[in-house]
Amino acid sequence: MKSAKILIADDEPAITSGLSAILSDLDYDVEVVQDGQQALDRLAADQFGLVLADLKMPRIGGLALLRELQQRGVPTECIIITGQATIDSAVEAMQSGAYDYIEKPLNTEKLNRLKALIPKALDKYSVQQRNRELYSQLQELTHYAELTGQSEAMREVYKIIEAVAPSSASVLILGESGTGKELVARAVHSKSERAKGPFFAINCAALPKEILENELFGHEKGAFTGSTNEKPGAFEMSSGGTLFFDEVAEMAPDIQVKLLRAIETRTVRRLGGKKEIEVDIRIVAATNKDLQKALEDNLIREDLYYRLAVVEIYLPPLRERVGDIPLLANEFLARFSHQNGKKIQGFDDAAMEWVVSYAWQGNVRELKNAVERAVVMSRGPVITQAEIMPRHIRTSVETPTSVVVQVGTTTADARRMLVLKTWAVANGDLTRAATMLGIEEQTLQSELAGYVSNGESKPKKKGKNHAGL
Repeated sequence: MKSAKILIADDEPAITSGLSAILSDLDYDVEVVQDGQQALDRLAADQFGLVLADLKMPRIGGLALLRELQQRGVPTECIIITGQATIDSAVEAMQSGAYDYIEKPLNTEKLNRLKALIPKALDKYSVQQRNRELYSQLQELTHYAELTGQSEAMREVYKIIEAVAPSSASVLILGESGTGKELVARAVHSKSERAKGPFFAINCAALPKEILENELFGHEKGAFTGSTNEKPGAFEMSSGGTLFFDEVAEMAPDIQVKLLRAIETRTVRRLGGKKEIEVDIRIVAATNKDLQKALEDNLIREDLYYRLAVVEIYLPPLRERVGDIPLLANEFLARFSHQNGKKIQGFDDAAMEWVVSYAWQGNVRELKNAVERAVVMSRGPVITQAEIMPRHIRTSVETPTSVVVQVGTTTADARRMLVLKTWAVANGDLTRAATMLGIEEQTLQSELAGYVSNGESKPKKKGKNHAGL
């Protein structure tokens, strides 16, 4: 990558001068700092595609620098260079977000490997930068109010909301349980001239008949035993705004009669009251019932239905908007990772493939709960298939972690990355990591030992002899 910016953070002049000369010869734009704090200062002021950081530095070392970069969300890749390589430090570097690590001394073999790693790390940075730009550009296309989705079905929902919101027409939202009907109701409210007024939601299925009636219309003092004070109902409290009836078909028939009258007259009478109270409201309702069958079974009055369904909005289930599932899953992942103080980078390939193919009977609500559970239970930098699966369908064998490999990566390097990433996800549990990889524990132990060079001396200062850094 021509003129890509690389920051070298190391307190050994022989290392920094040698690496700087090599990388400058390769047409990279190179800067040098002596410790992690200086690196943070430079990264706060300018963008670098890659940081080459020593593990041990004054003030802030390489691992602490990595964690700080992750916490601050600084967009850069990092390769750790260390003269004190151990399996633990390698795993910790990977867990902290390092692209890879190189052991000192930087002899010809190590330098050649570093030269091969750098363009791959910069390619990853470039792709992620482009993804960030595209994400920013797509935000308006994939999000509408609190709704998420870019499928044709969801775009149709957005169009109807945009058309109906400025009016005073009643709206009936149809959709299965868990599809997000209340979010649609809130979008209608937020896009209307009533946006500054109250939004009041009543779940008609959650309240017994007597309590629901009291919640809707309120009561006067002494209206019934225990009513020592007057209480305004939802109609009064939502005046000037929007009143949302969730699962309206669950409402008792006699309350439906009172609801119809209130909608028609825009007045209510409290329980035990004698005067009519005028209310200025917009009605939005929702149901997960088959409306035609609900009408035939007299679950909802026909005259009330026509009052509510001036405009109908059909909110599709997830199986009709499969393309939106990755958007929703990643949005929930970001939200719950932040809430739980975790630095989870995403889903591995097997996990996302399963998420997209799974039949989410509970729709968005079920997906949201599954992602939250996976975030809470996750022990690694990515969500695995085993972690996102519900317990009742989870297999006994855990799925190996996926590793994204750049084109041109050698088989040996790809194998090394897979083993180290899996070891990191397994939190150093040899048995678990071996099971995930499908190999014997002894084989894994042997491979891990071979990835770290032991007994190598500290590098000697050899001026500009690049091969002997």
